[in-house]
Amino acid sequence: MDLKWNNHNRLESKSYICGHCGQSLSSDIGYTATDNRTSRRSYIYICHSCTKPTFFGSDGSQVPGKVFGNNVKGIKDETVISLYNEARKCISTNSFTAAVLSCRKLLMHIAVDKGAKKNLKFIQYVEYLADKNIIPNGSGDWVDIIRNKSNEANHEIIIMDESDAKDLINFTEMLLKIVYEFPAEVKKRKPKEEGNKEE
Repeated sequence: MDLKWNNHNRLESKSYICGHCGQSLSSDIGYTATDNRTSRRSYIYICHSCTKPTFFGSDGSQVPGKVFGNNVKGIKDETVISLYNEARKCISTNSFTAAVLSCRKLLMHIAVDKGAKKNLKFIQYVEYLADKNIIPNGSGDWVDIIRNKSNEANHEIIIMDESDAKDLINFTEMLLKIVYEFPAEVKKRKPKEEGNKEE
């Protein structure tokens, strides 16, 4: 493409989800470009929340795309939060193998956050999560899917596709909710319930 960008100006308002901060917004601030060969237009919109730019091609593509998955509450370990968000952002840039490998690394960090020693083998971290009942009965199948798919990405000459990456993010999100969000929510509610019993 041979794009010629105009100066920053008011545009027709566009609703989108910012790929940088995840905010849902409508913006009318940005830049317009016209392809000199096809006369088709592309745009850059500026997010009101984080002030970062998002590119919209004449074909409707968005870069960076919407961050896949949902935020998980109750996680205090910054490394776990960072890795989870990294995996989610990988999908928005079509980096599917990187997303799968981030989920693998995330399992290791969850185990260490929950008391496992550092510098163990990956399988030892998975076994630790199961042996310590950090993952409840019935959740082992999810962890196996993450483990098996990430082993393929890590040890074999295989490129992961979008469905592989999205499946693993979904499983990882559910695992994080079980390990962090739900216990944190119960902990918050307990004092209220105990107070009501005393009355």
